[in-house]
Amino acid sequence: MMGPDARRLGGEALPLLGIAAWSGTGKTSLLEALLPRLAERGLKTAVIKHAHHEFEVDRPGKDSHRLRQAGAAPMLVASRRRVAMMYETPGQEEPDLPELIELLRPRRPDLVLVEGFKAWPLPKLELHRPELGKPLLAPQDPWVKAVASPAPLALPVGVLALDLNNHEALADWVAAWPGRWPAEFFPRDEEVGP
Repeated sequence: MMGPDARRLGGEALPLLGIAAWSGTGKTSLLEALLPRLAERGLKTAVIKHAHHEFEVDRPGKDSHRLRQAGAAPMLVASRRRVAMMYETPGQEEPDLPELIELLRPRRPDLVLVEGFKAWPLPKLELHRPELGKPLLAPQDPWVKAVASPAPLALPVGVLALDLNNHEALADWVAAWPGRWPAEFFPRDEEVGP
């Protein structure tokens, strides 16, 4: 059964695909390889990345940092080449994925890749490297739709095997994802009616 977080994302119009993996698997490296290939296929792709620690986008002493520290909520910095928005989220244990999606919506991406929100119930591509000695996520996470690995693996029924080293084939699979959205918004253990 879908939990409350799944219901919050269930009617989402923007195609979402989680990228799930253990640390050290190469999520960022793969995204660096995929993003230009997705652009070549005509997709405008946004990425939401979960940061596990406190981080700063601007530097102490800079005007934007000083104004944010003084209470600007949010602080928006813009130039002709870049826009950055920063605001504090006191009392919030984890980032709120639906809120982050709303921030992206005006940019009208064709696809949103969500990296690092492993616990959120949304369709995922798992990256797996057996040499790391970590267990597969797919058997415990019914939202994993495909696993990309450099080696053949025994996967749960309904999980597609992809070659982690074949970036062109991975880009093809990811590029086709918006066409399968929202029909793929369900966990593997739930039956979907006609």
